[in-house]
Formats: sequence, C-alpha cells, structure tokens
Amino acid sequence: MIRLKVPATTANLGSGFDTLGMALSLYNIFTIKEILPEGEYTCEISGEGVDELADASKNMLVTSYIKACNEWNVPVKGFAFESCNAVPLNRGLGSSSTAVVAGVVLADLLSGANKSENELLRVMTKIEGHPDNVVPCYIGGMTVSCWDGEVLRCVKLPALPDDLNVIAAVPDFQVHTEDARKILPDSVPFKDAVFNVSHASILCAAWAMGKWDLLRVGMEDRLHQPHRAKLFPGSTGEKFLREIANHPDCVATAISGSGPTMIAIVHGKAGKLSQAMCKIFTEGGAASHFFVLNCASSGTVVES
Repeated sequence: MIRLKVPATTANLGSGFDTLGMALSLYNIFTIKEILPEGEYTCEISGEGVDELADASKNMLVTSYIKACNEWNVPVKGFAFESCNAVPLNRGLGSSSTAVVAGVVLADLLSGANKSENELLRVMTKIEGHPDNVVPCYIGGMTVSCWDGEVLRCVKLPALPDDLNVIAAVPDFQVHTEDARKILPDSVPFKDAVFNVSHASILCAAWAMGKWDLLRVGMEDRLHQPHRAKLFPGSTGEKFLREIANHPDCVATAISGSGPTMIAIVHGKAGKLSQAMCKIFTEGGAASHFFVLNCASSGTVVES
C-alpha cells in the first residue's frame, strides 16, 4: 500500500493573489490498496465529498494522475484507492489541490519515473493552472511562487511560530473558483497595482523576518478581495474584511483561496475570535463551523 497525507491550503493570501499560499494542518488521506489494469479505477470515499467524488473515473486524483503519466510518457496503471477527506469541498481550502498533488505524486511513484521536486511542482502547477495552492500543499509552509505558464519558481518561507494559529471559519455555502474568477475585472487602476505590489512585498518581508505585527497591513488588498467579498450573501464578505481585521485578537485576516472560507491569524487563544467570525456568517443567514489550525511545515507525506 501507498499512503499519502496531503494538507489543506489557504492561498491568494491578502495581497498575494495567485502567488502566496500556506499549508494547513488539516489533511486528506489517500491510500492505494491495489494495482489494477490500465484504465481501471475504483475508489472508496469517506468524509467530505462522499456523493460528489464517488465516480473514480472523474475523481480529480485520477484525472491528474493520468495527465502526469501522459506528460512523462510513462505507463498508466490502474488502481483501487481509499480517500478519507477532512478538507471541505469548494470552500477555499485547497481540496482540489490535494487531489492534484496526490495524483502527480502517484504517477511518479507507480511508474518509477523518479522525477525531481521541481518537475513534480511544474506538472502540478500546469494541471492546477496556478501555483499558490499546489506548491505549499506539496512542500509545506508558507510559499511565494511565480508561474509564466512554463517555468515555476518558488521560495519557501518559515512556518508560523507555535504561538500563532490560523482560524478557518467555513460557512455552509460554496463559491466556485470559476465564479470567483469571472467577477474579477480585466484591468485595475495603476495606483491599485502599486498598492498591492507594496503590500505583498511588506507581507513577504515581514513573514521572512518574523515581524508579525506587519502582517495585518501586508494582507491589505485591492485586486481580488473587494470583488470576491460580493459573492458572500448578506454582505458578510465586506463585514469580515472590515470587522475581523480590527478585532483585538486578530493578527491578520483574508479570504481563503476563492472563498467563502475566511481565515484569521490569531495570537494565543482563539475562542473569542472564532466566535466573532462565525457570528458574522450567522448574521448573514449562513451556518458555519471553524477549525483552529497550525501552519503545516512538512507538506505532503508519503508512507508505504
């Protein structure tokens, strides 16, 4: 058997649209139980996505596996697998990226291709379309990436210290990535572009140097969050960005990925801030739950 432990991620962090991402201590577990003839796949799903992911042939792990095998021109073996999913679907916590990463890793392992980390990351990014989820999902920690459609470059920053946690408030509605992309404008004012470059630079520098008091301003954004916040019902998105950022226990806050999950970095106890985050969803007419997580420094773990 091959067992993959693959972490959730939070991406597009504030000013870092399509660039910044962090692995979180919430995992999907994929277990390969049996090798089957080419083209044959079976799956057993538990946890999140039992109904949506039941068709093995359409499961993103399988489709990503096939794409990677074809990219490298290696044999495409079939397999039976189990998927134990803790990462919510279509909530902005990188559930699709866990499948993409697992599929590419399995293509490498089952074919014996023995590809380099850079090549694995390149193919993962090519399949996903952007690097801010798959890179931290595979290598862990907080990552900064750039992708020109062919070449991937990335830097891994230190993980958050032990006294800083990440609250992920997850509502019971979904925001699909396609809708979150469509709502973005085709162009932005020059001053807004300068605003994001400067704030993303502060965010990366502060993270690298451990100046955590600067994360709040570093995550301020004008490119995507003001637009995507409008996809949240009852003005909850705008309320989050306004009120949670100013909560006394909040170090920094952002829409996670394409949303609708909201994340907040908290210093010390997370109870009051977690309650405040879920209360905003409740006032907007949505039920929600929350996770208190750590930055996962190790990324995807392969066990056999």
